[in-house]
Order: sequence, then C-alpha cells, then structure tokens
Amino acid sequence: MRCPYCQSEDSQVKDSRPAEDGTSIRRRRVCPSCGGRFTTFERVQLRDLTVVKRSGRKVPFDRDKLLRSMQVAVRKRDVEPERLDRAVSGIVRQLESSGESEVSSDEIGKLIMEALKAIDDVAYVRFASVYRNFREAKDFQDVLGELRGEDSEQ
Repeated sequence: MRCPYCQSEDSQVKDSRPAEDGTSIRRRRVCPSCGGRFTTFERVQLRDLTVVKRSGRKVPFDRDKLLRSMQVAVRKRDVEPERLDRAVSGIVRQLESSGESEVSSDEIGKLIMEALKAIDDVAYVRFASVYRNFREAKDFQDVLGELRGEDSEQ
C-alpha cells in the first residue's frame, strides 16, 4: 500500500480488525520510510459492477458516490453515519449478489429510496425530489401522500 505522505511503495500493517459489521477489515498501517501512520479499509468485492445510465452510457459502479448521494439527502438530519454505511453496504451486497454485472441507475435509485424511507422521511423526500425530477409542488404532495398512506397501514 502506497504511503499517502511520502508516496513510498511499502507500508507495514500494525493492526487489523473487522469494521462495518464484519463487511470490511480496518487496517492500521505505518510507513517505514517517513513514519507516517494511516488507516485503510478492505472490502470483499464479488464482481465488478457497471452502472447503465438513463442515457445508455456505462460507468463503473462507485460505492463512495452512492454514499455521498445518501449523505446529501440526510444533511442536517439526526442520522448516524454508521446507519448510512450499513445501508450502503446492504445495497452493494444486493447489487453484487444479483448475479448481474450491469445494473441500471434506476434500480440503484429505487434501492436508495427504500433504504432512505426506513432511515428518515425527510431524506426520502429530498432524494425523491432529485431522483424523480420533481417539477412542481404537486410532486412533493404525491410523495408525502405515499408516506402518509404507508404509515396508516402499519
């Protein structure tokens, strides 16, 4: 692993432990050249995923981009970062275990919507407004109606 401080190609692992409910390994490293200490995370990747955009363009799947979009939706809400990490790990696991190497951006959006609905209603509405491309206030009313309808059924 390359040292982020001096760019040396060699580093030593000082400590390893499970992280994120056992879905990744946290490694504490030290660089023998400069003495810098840093942490890396190692995750199991079942397959390389490709995202098929609405335009038909294909791009490599980016877990961090998925996390960032959810973080934007929950901004200034009382949501623990660990809860988002678990949701993202669950979505990635679903996508990787589906057996498909190509996944549509719509499918990813639906999975994010499901996860956000369980985490925070406001974040769900925020994400829905971008994902569904809301154009008028009625669009917000429709989503709020969906939320109210589901809450009354429970």
